[in-house]
Amino acid sequence: MSKRRQRFKRILLKLSGEALSSTEDAIDPDVIVRIAKEIKSVHELGVQIAIVIGGGNIFRGLRADNYGMDRVVADNMGMLATVINALALGGALRAEGLDARVMTAIEMRGVAEPFVRDKAVSHLENNRIVIFGAGTGNPYFTTDTAATLRASEIGADALLKATKVDGVYDADPVKVPGARFYNTLSYGTIIEKGLRAMDLTAISLAREQNLPIVVFNLLREGNILKAVSGEPVGTIITGEEK
Repeated sequence: MSKRRQRFKRILLKLSGEALSSTEDAIDPDVIVRIAKEIKSVHELGVQIAIVIGGGNIFRGLRADNYGMDRVVADNMGMLATVINALALGGALRAEGLDARVMTAIEMRGVAEPFVRDKAVSHLENNRIVIFGAGTGNPYFTTDTAATLRASEIGADALLKATKVDGVYDADPVKVPGARFYNTLSYGTIIEKGLRAMDLTAISLAREQNLPIVVFNLLREGNILKAVSGEPVGTIITGEEK
């Protein structure tokens, strides 16, 4: 492997639940192994890694109306779905020889550790990868907000949001071929233009904490390593546009 230097010492990686899936499986074994190997390559640089995973490949609380159920119940189901994904990724990381710990905002001691901020930081400082499940533990909050919250709590140097497109655009690039791509953005511009990088609560918290966000394409192999190493990749969201 070529020699690289990490730009960030401690990161929080935000993965969507859909990132683990394929057209046939909610959790695709080949996909999750590939992601685990990429995370391992970053860990080998000495980077401390925390992860938040969504649950959209299994159940999304925002679709509560489709099922005719209460939003709080649906969000609770969605939070449990994130725990399934966290356990799956934790198992894949351990299969790669890494020490991975799953911590959950909703206490379920039989399957994971309860989230305690100081304990999470201790895990990171002892070279363990920490996967945060169950979102914030509260309904009405997305896993984007959970990722920003956890990144702030553990003192992460940056939040890396992995997506299925190359970064932030002014429209859906899949539906609008001429959509404008942004190399850099400020938190204020994201809010002003209503760009769909992360939800408003997450962006507002990131701005308050001055937390850099890198939005990049997970489907391109090696992009996590590039983002951590400071190589040009995706869209960088900070306090000021360059």
